[in-house]
Amino acid sequence: MQQQHAWEFFRAGGVDQVVIRTGQDIAHIGELDQKLWVALACPTRGIEFDSDTLDLIDEDKDGRIRPPELIAACQWAVARVRDPQVLADGGDVLQLSSLERDSEQGALLHAEAERMLALSGQAGGAALSLAQVRERLASLAAMRFNGDGIVSPATAGDDKALAALVERIGKAYGTAAGADGVAGIARKQAESFYADLRSLRDWHAGAEALGCGIAERDQALAAARAVDAVQAKVDDFFARTRLAAFDTRAQDPLNPSIEGYAALGREVLDSGAQAIAALPLAAVSADRALPLAQGVNPAWAGALQALREQAVQPVLGEDLQEITAAQWEQVKAALQPCRQWLAARPATPLDALPQQEVQALLDGGQEAALLDLIAHDESEKEHSLQAVALEKLIRLQRDLLVLLNNFVSFSLFYRREGAAFQAGTLYLDARSCDLTVEVSDTAAHAALAGRAKTCLAYCELRREGKKKAIVAAFTAGDVDFLFVGRNGVFYDCAGNDWDATIVKLIENPTSIGQAFFLPYKKFLRMVEEQVAKRASAKEEGVTASLGTQAGQLVTAPGTAAANATAATAAAAPRKTDVGTVAALGVALGSISAVLVGIFGKFIDLGPWIPVALVGLIAAISGPSMMIAWLKLRQRSLGPILDASGWAINGRMRINLPLGRSLSQTAKVPVGARRTAGDPYAEGNGLRNTLVTLAVVALLALMAWRLHWIDGLLPAGWQYGAAPAAVPAAPAPAAAPAPAAAAQ
Repeated sequence: MQQQHAWEFFRAGGVDQVVIRTGQDIAHIGELDQKLWVALACPTRGIEFDSDTLDLIDEDKDGRIRPPELIAACQWAVARVRDPQVLADGGDVLQLSSLERDSEQGALLHAEAERMLALSGQAGGAALSLAQVRERLASLAAMRFNGDGIVSPATAGDDKALAALVERIGKAYGTAAGADGVAGIARKQAESFYADLRSLRDWHAGAEALGCGIAERDQALAAARAVDAVQAKVDDFFARTRLAAFDTRAQDPLNPSIEGYAALGREVLDSGAQAIAALPLAAVSADRALPLAQGVNPAWAGALQALREQAVQPVLGEDLQEITAAQWEQVKAALQPCRQWLAARPATPLDALPQQEVQALLDGGQEAALLDLIAHDESEKEHSLQAVALEKLIRLQRDLLVLLNNFVSFSLFYRREGAAFQAGTLYLDARSCDLTVEVSDTAAHAALAGRAKTCLAYCELRREGKKKAIVAAFTAGDVDFLFVGRNGVFYDCAGNDWDATIVKLIENPTSIGQAFFLPYKKFLRMVEEQVAKRASAKEEGVTASLGTQAGQLVTAPGTAAANATAATAAAAPRKTDVGTVAALGVALGSISAVLVGIFGKFIDLGPWIPVALVGLIAAISGPSMMIAWLKLRQRSLGPILDASGWAINGRMRINLPLGRSLSQTAKVPVGARRTAGDPYAEGNGLRNTLVTLAVVALLALMAWRLHWIDGLLPAGWQYGAAPAAVPAAPAPAAAPAPAAAAQ
C-alpha cells in the first residue's frame, strides 16, 4: 500500500490551509482533497502574475485556471526533472543536470537544451536561462522555416507563382497566425484546396453525358438555370389557376385585393420591390395559360423573358408568348437531368471557378511544391516544440510554487508578502490600503462584493492617458471623511503612481469603537443639516423679500416714500402682550420643572448612578455596536475575489488584527519630535475652563447628595439634615381675679 503524503496545515482566515514549500508537496498536489483548496479557479488576466506562465498552464485557453490544469502542470513539470525540489527552489535558470533523461521526452528536452547552448556559443554549458530560451524562440520565429507548420507568401521566397497560390488559398480558406505573427496557411488549407479542385473537375466531367433536349451544353445549362430561377413562382401560378377552375368563388381571393393595392400605393415602389415580387406572376383565372411577355408581374418580367428565350423556345421549338401547364411540365421534364447536375455542384469556396481555370490549377504542378514547402517547415516543428517546452519548464520552476501559494492556499497573503490578487497600495484619507483588487466592471463587481461586509471604495485610476479601476478595502480607521470624489494616489506593484478618485463607496463599520460613536455623530449631523436647512430657507425668504422691495422701488418711484413708510410701520415692533409673556413663562417653568425632576430622580439613584449612565450609553450605542460586531465577524475576502472572477472555496475572514495590518493609519515615526506648536491652533482656554467648572460642580453636587462629604460639612449643611429645633417661649402667668368680682 502506497504511503500517503504527510501534509502540514496552518489556520488563517477561519479555514485550514495547506503549507506548500517542498518539491514533494508539489509532486503530490493532486492527492490533496480539493475541498481543502482555498481557490478553485482564478483568471489569467487582472492579477499580479506573469500572464505568459498562466497562458502555458491554461490548456483550453478560456482565460481561467482550474484545479485539473494546475495539477496537470505540476505533474508535467515533476515528470521532467530528477528531483522535484528544484521546482520549489525557484529561479529562472535551469541546470541541465536536473533534467530527467531516462524518458524519451526528457531526452529530447535535454538534447534541445544542449542545442540551444551550442547555437548561443556556449557549447557544453551546464545551465540554461529563461532569457536564452526566449531569445532562441524569437530567432526561430523570425526564420523562414520556424517549425510552426504555417507558410506565408514570404515563405515561398522568389517563387512568385507559389506565393500567389498561398495568398489565394488564404483568401479562400482563411489564414492562421504563425510564430512570427505573419498570417499564412497550414497543410489542412492546402489539402482542402486541391481536394475541392478535384471534386469540381469531376463535377464538370459529369456534364458531358447530359441529354437535355438541347444540342449545346452551355445552352442547356442556361435553360436549366432559367427554369430554376422561376420554378416556385410558375408552379404557384398554375396551382392558383387549377384552384380557380375547381371553384370560381376562389378566383377573387386568389388575386390581390383592392385593399392590398391601396396599401402598395401608399409606399415608394420600384419594379423589384419585395411587396410586388410577392404577388402572383399574372392575373389568376380558371385554367389560364401563363403569359411570358405581356401582363406579367413587373418584378418577374426579366426572369420570365429569360425563361422564354433560353428554355421554352429551345425545348418546344417555337417562340411562344404564353405557355400552358402541360407545356411547363414538358419543359421541366426535358431539363431535369441538367437541373440535377447543377444541384450536385460541390459546395466549396471555389464553386465560382470556371472549368478551364480548375483544370489549369490542377495541371500547374504547384501542388507538390506547396506541400514540400509545408513539409520543410514542419520538419523544424520538433525543435520548436521542445523550445516551447523548455520555456514552460523554466517558467514553472520559477513561478509554480508562488502560484500554488496563491491558489491552493493564500499563505503569501496572510504572511503579508503580497498576493497575486493585490493590485498595489492606495494612499487616501491619511492611511494606506494594501487590499486592492483590479476590477473591470464596477457596477457588476459591487453587486456581489457588497456581501463581504467590508468598507469598499471603488476608484478610477488615471496615468498617461490610460484608465483602469480598482476596489480598495478600508479595514481600519474611521470612514467619516470618505466620500465619492475624494482623490488619492495609487502605487501598482511595479511602482508606477496613478491618480485615484473614489467613484463608488460601500459603507460598512471598520471597528466596534467607530460604531460606539456612530449614533452621536449621526445625531449631530442631523442637527447640523436641520439648522443649515432652516437657515438656508430663512436666507432665501429674506433675499426674496429684499428683491421684491427693491423691484417696487425701481418700478414705482412715485410711491416709494409711501411704501417705505408703510414698510417701516409694518416692520415696527409690536408691543408684547402680557398674556403671551405669561404663557411663555408657564411653558419654560414646566420644562424646567420636568428637567429638575428628572435630574432629581437621577441623583436619587445614589450608588446606582454609574450603572444608570452605563445603561443609557448602552441603550444609545449598543445596537450600533452589536450590528458592527456582527458585520465584523462576517467580514470576508471571498465575495471581493469572487466578483473579480475567482472561485473562492472558503469564507476567508478578515479579522480585526488582519484588518489593521491591511489598512494602516498615519503615525508619527518613533523617535521623531515636534519642533514647535501649531501657531494657528484654536484657543480653547475659556471653553475648557467652563467645561471643567461644570464637571466639578456636577461631581460636587453628586457627592453632596450621596453623603460622600458629610464628614467635611457641618451637620446643618448635610443633604437631608433637619433644621435645628428652636426652644419654645414660657407660657405667661394667669392674671389674678379682680377684687370687685370677689366681693
